[in-house]
Amino acid sequence: MFTEQRRGSLARMKNLVVTPKPIIEVTLTDDQKDAFVPQYTSLDEIKGEVSITASCDTSFDDIYITFEGSTRTFVEKIATTSPTNGRTEAFHNFVRLVQPMDPSIFPNPRVIEARKTYKFPFTFVVQETLLPQSCTHAKNPGFPGGGHMIPPPSLGDPLIASLGKSLMDDMAPDMGTIAYSVRCRMTSGRGPNGKHKTMAEGSKKLRIIPAMEEQPPLDVKIEGDDRYDYKMRREKNIKKGIFKGKLGRLVVQSTQPQSLRLPYSKGADADRSPTTMATVNVRFDPIEESSPPPGLNTLQAKLNVATFFTSVPMDEIPSRSSDFHYSSVRGIFVETLNLSSRCLSNIEWQKHTHSTLLSHRAPGIPNPSEAYHDGPFYTAKVVVPVSLPKGNKVFVPSFHSCLVSRIYALDLYLSVNTPNATVTDPTLHLKLPIQVSSEGNPNAKPAISAEEHAAIAAREANAYFDPRSVAPPSPEYTEHALLNTLPNRAMAEIMGGSPQCSVRTNGAQPRFQSLSFEGEEEASAPPPEYTHYGGRNTQRVRSSVPGPLASPRLI
Repeated sequence: MFTEQRRGSLARMKNLVVTPKPIIEVTLTDDQKDAFVPQYTSLDEIKGEVSITASCDTSFDDIYITFEGSTRTFVEKIATTSPTNGRTEAFHNFVRLVQPMDPSIFPNPRVIEARKTYKFPFTFVVQETLLPQSCTHAKNPGFPGGGHMIPPPSLGDPLIASLGKSLMDDMAPDMGTIAYSVRCRMTSGRGPNGKHKTMAEGSKKLRIIPAMEEQPPLDVKIEGDDRYDYKMRREKNIKKGIFKGKLGRLVVQSTQPQSLRLPYSKGADADRSPTTMATVNVRFDPIEESSPPPGLNTLQAKLNVATFFTSVPMDEIPSRSSDFHYSSVRGIFVETLNLSSRCLSNIEWQKHTHSTLLSHRAPGIPNPSEAYHDGPFYTAKVVVPVSLPKGNKVFVPSFHSCLVSRIYALDLYLSVNTPNATVTDPTLHLKLPIQVSSEGNPNAKPAISAEEHAAIAAREANAYFDPRSVAPPSPEYTEHALLNTLPNRAMAEIMGGSPQCSVRTNGAQPRFQSLSFEGEEEASAPPPEYTHYGGRNTQRVRSSVPGPLASPRLI
């Protein structure tokens, strides 16, 4: 009797013992294997291997190695009454590449033996563009084509921004983070919802800075444009002194400078500080012809770093910060950096007359001010070198994505000296748009060569003039209209079982069911990627958009 009770107790204790999970380690084997923070750009190859070790024999169904990129945002709801306070969250999995794995490399039967290490290599290539199904939300008519199709850079993680010596600051808020990683999941069975049950997983964080080319300059009106926060031209009355009359009217005008180009992180000039030049044209229209122009004092340059984040997809490119204030679903985080302060005492004015202006129109002369009446005026030109500061600040290229955007602006403050003492020196403020672009890998092989791109363009142009057929499709195409299996059995054997993928040909773009695991962010009903989950104090927007597969392996 006592023996039977003891055996029962031992059996119950055995059931309570938690079997330790296998240890999964993701390591790199390429030139970034020794880097504190591995960094890649567009078309770079990410090579490495996954090591799996178990303390006891462990059976499994499959092993998935993926390269993933996701965006996570939240916006705090601020109200006058505490019961209504809360936050709106959003998650967007915009890319997931799946490493093809031949079933023959798995042990047979699929059991990880105790204290034995299994290694599986992987290779991924950082994409130049995302697939159309990564961004299918509604957009305004003026939205630029492909505005959200460039992979965004890593953002908001201080560990990813670090260079190994100290934590670096990419000037991003906690409310908007973009993360990339290589993940390995070992699965066993499926849950009630049909998703893979993850028994063990491991990951390796990566820093991705995609190649970003300089975009055309913004069409901002010089006189003022309510569509933007930028101010390309300013005018101000200059007085002779305190309680004295007007000396004249000062005009300051500039244009968008060229972009600040980040160097290739693995290149010979990786430590080079990006530099560009901004030109400020100054004009003074005196009230009296005998009035001299004021002396130029200083010109201060500051960099305005703005991060826009939303919990609903952006249907337009952010242009005004006021649109993101006092909103429960979007916000803005701004940080200002001092760049330089230049003394302008050596800048000389150039005098012009109305007759000489008509005979020879010099480039860069601003239009007359409101106070000008066909008399002499003065002009000056100031060239401002702009360089990104060094230190613990990390810069990412300007970008726009479904949930997060990064925009830069150049603030210029010009102060002048008046003939007599004043309380403060008159100051004019310009706010110019400026881009931060990034170089790609110069040795990378493009996905499509120039000849292939030209051939595709020619084929598409010729197809526009081809006659269209209104006849019903033939039976062989109709049979594959709703395909839920691989094209043939041989391919199914290579890929390892039937795919959980359906292709619908009646949509504008084919959509694939994403590889999903239990415990991940949920995807839900239409809109196809972004769904609201209502609650009393919180609201969540979940998205798990399938990314392009690294191979024909469909999961």
